[in-house]
Amino acid sequence: MTVISFLVGAIVRESVGRRFALPDDVIATFPELATVAWRRGGLPLRIGGWLLGRRSVAGITLGTTVFLSPVQPPSVALLLHELGHVRQFRRDKTFPMRYLWESVRRGYGRNRFELEADQFAEEVLWSSTQRRPS
Repeated sequence: MTVISFLVGAIVRESVGRRFALPDDVIATFPELATVAWRRGGLPLRIGGWLLGRRSVAGITLGTTVFLSPVQPPSVALLLHELGHVRQFRRDKTFPMRYLWESVRRGYGRNRFELEADQFAEEVLWSSTQRRPS
């Protein structure tokens, strides 16, 4: 491997992260998570963090790809929250602009799309007790 190809690979990995497969038991319990492309690391996490005045964020969704922090293991609640954002992207092509506008108007903590993703995650977690074999 040449130094140039190593550097290019490092830049690409830092920009788009690395593909990440969720554990089989998580997919077995929440099969809808298999419909998402999962990545660890990547520039979107840093950009999201900068917008919030932080170094990085735990997760960020762009379309049907979710970028997760490479430094902390994701919780099922976070995975489902990000799945909620994937659903928002799928439902409405104008979602990214509406999300940004909502963040400017109300702030991240009161953004209705964040609240909706939290509620979705909570409902799926609550209903997961019905899914697990006894």
